[in-house]
Amino acid sequence: MHFTDTVYRNPYWPTFPLLQITQGCTHNSCKFCTMYKGVPFKLQPMEWIEEDLQELAAIVPDAKTIQLLSANPLCMTYDKLAPVLEMIKHYLPKMEHIYAATRVTDLCNKSVEQWRILKDMGLNEISLGVESGDDWTLDRINKGYHAADILEQCAKLDEAGVAYWMTFLNGVAGQEHSAEHALHSAEIFSQCHPMVVGTGGLTLFPGTPLLEEAERGEFTPLTEKEMLIELKTFVEHLSCDCSFITHHTISGTNLTGSDFLGRKEKIVAALQNTIEHGDLDRMAAIRRNKRTL
Repeated sequence: MHFTDTVYRNPYWPTFPLLQITQGCTHNSCKFCTMYKGVPFKLQPMEWIEEDLQELAAIVPDAKTIQLLSANPLCMTYDKLAPVLEMIKHYLPKMEHIYAATRVTDLCNKSVEQWRILKDMGLNEISLGVESGDDWTLDRINKGYHAADILEQCAKLDEAGVAYWMTFLNGVAGQEHSAEHALHSAEIFSQCHPMVVGTGGLTLFPGTPLLEEAERGEFTPLTEKEMLIELKTFVEHLSCDCSFITHHTISGTNLTGSDFLGRKEKIVAALQNTIEHGDLDRMAAIRRNKRTL
C-alpha cells in the first residue's frame, strides 16, 4: 500500500481498509494544526491507487466499507474523483459505503447533481472539519472560509442526500471571543442538517502558530473550566436533530450518543455538574499529555 505521509482516519468509521488518494492538505495553514507540516500536497498517482486496490481485492475482496485518505481527498474535482470511485467498485464490487474527511472549500467545485452521482457511487458519508461558525474565529485561525460558505456548501449536500458530520473546536477562539464562537457556531450548525456533530477541545501543540501567539501574549487559551463553559453554551444553543460526540477530557460522563435533542438537557446538566464538581486539574493534565490531533 502506498501510504506516503501522516495517516489520519475517523475512528468512528470502519478503520480497514484505508485507501490514500491524495497526499497532504491543500490548505495546510490552520493555526492550530501541524499534522501535515512539511508535506506538499499532491494527488496520488492513479497507478498507485489501482495497485493498492488490486492489493485490497486480494486481501479483502468482500469489503463493503472503505475510508479515503489523506487530509482532504474530496478536493479532487468531480472528473478526477469519479474515476477513483469507479475503480473502487471495479476491484471491490461489494462496496457499499465510502467515507472521507474533507474541508468545506472542497465542496465548492462540485454541483448538487455531481454530489448525487458520487453518492450513488458509494460516497455517502463525509466529515467536515468546520471548527467554528463564527467569522471572527474562522479568520483568526485562518480556516480559509466563512459562515456563509458553510451554509451554502452544506445545503448542497442536504439537497444531494449526502450524509455529513460537522466538528466544533472548543477553545479555538481563546478568551478573546469565546462566547461569540460558541453562540455563532451553534447558530450556523443548527441551520444545517448534520448526521453527527462532534466536538474536540483545543490543545496547543508545539510548532503551531497559535501556540507561538499564546507565548507572545497574542492569544489567551481557555482554562479547563472556561472550556467547559464554552462547550455548555454551544450545546445549549445547538438545535440539530443529530448524534453528538465529544472528545473533551471529561471522563466518567456519558455525553456521546444518538438522539442529541432527546438527551440535550442531560448533557447540559452533566456539563454543569463537571464545571462545579469536576477534577479540572486532572482534565488539564490529560490535555497537556496529548501529542497529536
